[in-house]
Parts: sequence; structure tokens; C-alpha cells
Amino acid sequence: MKKTIIFAFSLFLLHSAQAQQTHFGIKGGLNASSLHFEDNSSYDSKIGFHAGVLAHIHASHNWAIQPEVIYSLEGAKRTVSGTDIKVDLNYVNVPVLFQYMVNDGLRLEAGPQLGFLVNSKTKTGNVSVTNKNFQTVAVSIPVGAGYLTTSGLGFDARYVFGLTSINEKDNPKVQSNVFQFGIFYQFSDTKKR
Repeated sequence: MKKTIIFAFSLFLLHSAQAQQTHFGIKGGLNASSLHFEDNSSYDSKIGFHAGVLAHIHASHNWAIQPEVIYSLEGAKRTVSGTDIKVDLNYVNVPVLFQYMVNDGLRLEAGPQLGFLVNSKTKTGNVSVTNKNFQTVAVSIPVGAGYLTTSGLGFDARYVFGLTSINEKDNPKVQSNVFQFGIFYQFSDTKKR
């Protein structure tokens, strides 16, 4: 089901991209993710990475839509009585960002994101087990900024606010929040940023 949704969405994006001035690209970078528990349980941030593709679609001189398909390693960690506990959550995220180009190269961006859980594991000490206590779909809002140079190389930073509980039982509610720093390359006419 997840693969069908991603495939259908990708076809829709390709069709939409043909009708507009579209520039495709690749991206990757670092994540600092954390889990926020409604009962105020404390977890530390976990470092991971993300990588994927993007389509930058100009709607006007100052406005663009940028859908992405990103593989992202997220989760959190903590230490309890000297034992390390690490939650690994792997997502295929599909953000659709609305971007405002402030000036040459600078972009402000925000929009909805669907995250499709691919894998979830909890590691306690040296024992790792598959964790089926998480929802298969998460809804988030990424907010951030980016800068595209005239060479097509760019940098972006965004904070992804989790909106829905990712805990299957919803008790306690658990939200995933992620800070991302990325580097991207946009295949395009570099005069149009």
C-alpha cells in the first residue's frame, strides 16, 4: 500500500512538472531527531541522515512548490540505570513545500509532510528488536530556509514539527520532531533560482 501511494504521488509530480518550469535535484544531510512524550518522559536527540530527490516547480517569479521524496533515519535515545536505549525509526518522507524566494537564491519554505514508516527497532544494550508499537503514517509540518548558489549547489535547514502521535496505542502520545541540515544540487538553468 505504501509503495503504491508513493508511486502514484511520484507519477502525479512528474505530470505536474511537465506543465511548469521545473528543476529536479538530489539532496542529503544530517538529522537531529527527538521524541516528545505527552507524559514528559525524557529522551535525548539522535543523529541520523536523510537522502532523496526533489522537484522545484516555479509558480511565479517569487513562488514555487517543491515536493520531495526523502529517506530519513530518525528516532531518539536515552540511558536508564546505566543501560542505553535507542529507538530507530526509518521513514520515507514526502514533504510538499511552498517556497517564497526572498532574493537571489534565498528561499523560505513550509508545508505538509507525510512520513511512511519503513522500519522501527528498539535497541536495549546489545539486544535489538523490531518494534511494532508505531503508526505506519506520520503527519508533520517542515518549516525552514534554503539558499541556492548560481552553480546549482544549495544548502537548507528546517525543523519538522510532528503533528500526529506516532505511538500505535496513543497512550502516551508520542510526537517525532526533527532538525535537518541538508545540501542539495538542483539540475537547472542557474539563472533561474
